[in-house]
Amino acid sequence: MPSISRPLAAAAVAALLAVSATACGPSDDKADPQPSASVPSTDGPKLPSALPTSLGDLEKWKKAYRDGAWKNWDKDQWLRKASEFINPVIDGLWDDDRMKGAEQNDKKVPDDVAADKGKTDPVPAVNKAKAVEAPYHENGPGDGKIFFDGPKGSMVCSGTVVKDPAHPGKSNLVWTAGHCVHAGGAGGWYRNVIFVPSYNDAGKTAAQLKGAKRDQLAPLGVFWADGAATSDQWIANGAETGGKGSPYDFAVLHVAPDKASGTKSLEEKVGSALPVWFNAPSVTKIGNIGAWGYPAAPPFDGQRLYNCTGKAGRLSIFADQPTEYRLGCTMTGGSSGGGWYAKQPNGEVALISNTSIGPVTATWLAGPHLGAEAKAVYDKVSKQFK
Repeated sequence: MPSISRPLAAAAVAALLAVSATACGPSDDKADPQPSASVPSTDGPKLPSALPTSLGDLEKWKKAYRDGAWKNWDKDQWLRKASEFINPVIDGLWDDDRMKGAEQNDKKVPDDVAADKGKTDPVPAVNKAKAVEAPYHENGPGDGKIFFDGPKGSMVCSGTVVKDPAHPGKSNLVWTAGHCVHAGGAGGWYRNVIFVPSYNDAGKTAAQLKGAKRDQLAPLGVFWADGAATSDQWIANGAETGGKGSPYDFAVLHVAPDKASGTKSLEEKVGSALPVWFNAPSVTKIGNIGAWGYPAAPPFDGQRLYNCTGKAGRLSIFADQPTEYRLGCTMTGGSSGGGWYAKQPNGEVALISNTSIGPVTATWLAGPHLGAEAKAVYDKVSKQFK
């Protein structure tokens, strides 16, 4: 599912997490429709004939992207290695119509997904997603939408502004799902990746946004990713469908404002950033968890921020891989990558996971436990821009 981003205001989050959890229950529907695939053009700008082997080569690829060759999705020329993420700013690409028309990039599993019974709890009860009260910059200040291009067209996820130990108070880091930035084992890095904090801050419907301009959709600006990392496990084994790669389905972006968004850091623009709680204890020792995001598949329209709050259970799809969190929730595609929040023992709210998978019936969501692999991804991006 697409990613959801937003560091909650401490008071608002604390109040939400104090709500008692609902019972559990799975749900299953037909798979969400997917956007039509884009066809690589045989005319126009071309990508370099050889894959990059140096920083100089990467600069040539960036120029080719800026010239329009990013539309070429030939698998043999799709950059996929951890060191090959490039994302040059293309002025004017993400206009208001393109943002509003982007599709969700959901990662679905069957409702009866196989699980390691020793570490899996009963399917949680359905917890109906609730609309977050506008303005989002007050009630969900760290959340936002991620937009990107893939072979199927323009896509969306959710993401969250998180703290950067290398730049206290001035973080430019965004937490999301691996499948929101990289196609996994069958592909490579997505392109034209941007983050829009407090997207549609006024919480208007798709109908009300007809004719809306950038200052309504992106009141705090547009931030282009200039760095990204995901897990080696996701790059090697992640899959668009099923649970493969889900326990390692996380990513961190480093972003920078475009020309029209000023020079302040993302955290300064948003006003807050959440800490990340690595190696958190089992769900049996954690209180309520809140999942946030911008669901885009029906019955949602992708324009408004929602959340689900409750007591999470455990889901283990592969016995030899980390157990995931699972929360009853009706959010659909588009919420992928959105942050999951919980109270730490010191009372501070922190990001504990992100939305990775959900059944086609949209009755629950699951997200990875953030252990050593996630910490390594986070540290890599932070140190790269130290």
